[in-house]
Order: sequence, then C-alpha cells, then structure tokens
Amino acid sequence: MSLLRAFTAIEIPRAIQLAIWQATSPLRNELGSRIRWTPPENIHLTLKFLGDISPASVDDLARALRAAVETIPAFDIQVGGFGSFPNFKRASILWVGTQPPTEVDALYREVESACGRLGFAPESRGFSPHLTIARVKADGSAADRNKILRLLESTTIDVLGAVRVDSAHLFKSDLKPSGAVYTKLFSAPLRDVMLSEPKSLPPPNGGSSPSAQNDTTL
Repeated sequence: MSLLRAFTAIEIPRAIQLAIWQATSPLRNELGSRIRWTPPENIHLTLKFLGDISPASVDDLARALRAAVETIPAFDIQVGGFGSFPNFKRASILWVGTQPPTEVDALYREVESACGRLGFAPESRGFSPHLTIARVKADGSAADRNKILRLLESTTIDVLGAVRVDSAHLFKSDLKPSGAVYTKLFSAPLRDVMLSEPKSLPPPNGGSSPSAQNDTTL
C-alpha cells in the first residue's frame, strides 16, 4: 500500500493567494529562475507536517483532529509583511507574514497533541505562523546572492486582507515533475463565532520575524 505524504494546514482563500501572487510579481520578474516559487493555489499555513503516513491512518487522524479542535472558536488572521528564513542575507525560504490571534496557538497545540497521541513525533522547532511563497535555490553564484539580498531588502508587502479560519485541514502532497499537487483529505471544523474585527498588522522587521522556522518542504 502506497504511503501518503501529508500535512495539516489552514487553508488560504483564493483571493488572498492571488493577492500574494500579485504583490510578489516584481520579485518574480527580477529573480526569475533563481527562486522556486510556490504556485498561488499551493499557498497555505502549515500547522504540522506529518511526513509519510499510511492511508489506513487517515480515519484515525480525522477523528482525533475533529475532537481536538471542535472547542476552539473560529478566528481571523491578517496577512501581510514579508521576510525570509533564516534572514535576508542567507535567505532560504521567503514568506508572507501573518498576525495570528491567540487562537492560532491554541489550534496548533491541539493539533500537535492529537497527532502526538497517535504516535507522531512532536515538532522540535517553535511554531511561527507564515505563508511560504518561495525557496531560494542553493546553487546560485555570489552575484545571484547579492542581487537577491538587494531585492529582498527593498521589498515590502502591505496588509493584503484577512483569512477567516473555521477549520483545520489534512492534505496529501503528490510530488510530480511539475511540482507538488495538494489534495484535501478532510476538514476538522472549529467552533463558529461571529466575525471579529481584524487587528492591525505591525510593520515587517527586516526579514527576521517570525522568529523561529517551522517550514518543511512538502
């Protein structure tokens, strides 16, 4: 039986995905093939990367995650800001930032706990909610790295909108020659509440926040 490469995530609406794609157009035009860009339809907020799992474990995951998150109220995340891991000078992953409320940390902890009870290893790095938009190729020349640094330091991304989070999702990732294809396997709904007022997003801080990297190549 073939294994599934799986992860849990917050889904990003198409309008926000396209807004990110449009906001990063100048970078794509300048950097081209030096960067491997995430297709807009694949932009998401990872909660936990599970790795290769058995298809038989999907039902157990569904039950555990639905029970874990059903008491967490739905919430809003604002999307905006720009940075890289580990920093602009040694950029490996480019991200668009978020301003998550406390509920997203609660959601992450419940997902971690539920997966841990099923035998999945805990995440060793701190949770840093972000949207991966690109990965910098490691084989670039010194001139390429200098150009990337200059462009990253001059790039800003304003607030692009708010994401209503009312479910956590399990996706599988199929790696194809054209790139990864994500398929949603199930959704675990949160407790619904009235739409809250989005909070203002603080200005980005030169690529050093979120403070800890928790991105895994999917």
